[in-house]
Parts: sequence; C-alpha cells; structure tokens
Amino acid sequence: MSAGLKLDGQAQAERTMLGIPKGLPIESWRDLGRQIYLVTNSSAWWLGDWLLYGEVEYPNRYKDAIKATSLDYQTLRNYAWVARRFPPERRRQRLSFQHHAEVASLPEADQESWLTQAELGRWSRNELRRRIRETRRIARGEAEEVHLKVNLDGSQKQRWQDAAERAEQDLLTWMVSILDRAASSRQEPDGV
Repeated sequence: MSAGLKLDGQAQAERTMLGIPKGLPIESWRDLGRQIYLVTNSSAWWLGDWLLYGEVEYPNRYKDAIKATSLDYQTLRNYAWVARRFPPERRRQRLSFQHHAEVASLPEADQESWLTQAELGRWSRNELRRRIRETRRIARGEAEEVHLKVNLDGSQKQRWQDAAERAEQDLLTWMVSILDRAASSRQEPDGV
C-alpha cells in the first residue's frame, strides 16, 4: 500500500509529513487546510461505516480491521458503535464525531436534544460533555461545585483561620457557613 496521497494536486501527504511546495498561494493553502480538516473530521465516521459494512458482508472483520488499520479492537468497536447509533441521516454535519459519541448512549430523543443545543450554541465537545455532566449532577441532587480564588493578606488569613478553629471547623467549612449566614440575613422580601 502506498503511504502517499496528493491533496488537491498541491501537496504530497505521507504518513508522517505533509510536503507543501514553496510559493503556494494563500487561497490554495486555505483550501488545503479545509481538505485536511475534512479528512480528519470524517475518518472516524468512515471507519465506523466501513466496519458496519464488514459486519454484514465479511467474517472476522475485527481481526482484518485491526491488521488493516493498526487500530486496537476497542477503538474500532467504538467507531462502529457510534456509527450504528447514528445512521447517516441523523448525523449532524456541523458537529464532530466526538460530539455524537458523547450522546450515543442516551435515548434517541435526548441525543437529538443535546445535539441541537450543541449545534445552536456552537459548543465544543468538551462543553457538551460538561453540560451533560452538570445536568446529571443536578438530577441526582448533588451540590454544585464552585471554585473561588480569594486573595488575602497574611493577617486576614490568620484571623480567619483562628476563627475557624474556635468554631471547631476547617477554614473552608467556616467560610461557607459565614457566607450562608450573611446571605440569609440580607435576603429581603420582593418589592422592599
């Protein structure tokens, strides 16, 4: 098998390098980047569909697929699983394979809802993952985790630490209790 590939007749691609001729016009350079992105963004789908075809047409497909691709069994199984969960007509062109993989285990209606939100919000795969986890965490009734950074001078920190010790609490627990009491005492009825 040849390891070379001509991209748009402008560049020579090999497994470990991309040869771009000197003097390539900027628009050709941009087109080349779009082609590379298309191949990168599509290859997981292509491999998944290739495996699904092999599943129907040929025995020992994973053994052959592992040899043909040098990918491990689990990676290939994941590609096939996501491709099976999303027939081509349900795949979102504006979202990556990884977006689809994030929601593949969900019921179809939930998949559609999350993918629509990700598409409209232009969420990255990581943002989609974060929002799904947050929704699950809220559904389980878990407290939201918030990270705060507080800049204190040495004397403030020591005063707070001493107060926490007198209350027989660690500093963080003491700080949260003080903030909760302050917020409760400041709440006023609507319209006041």
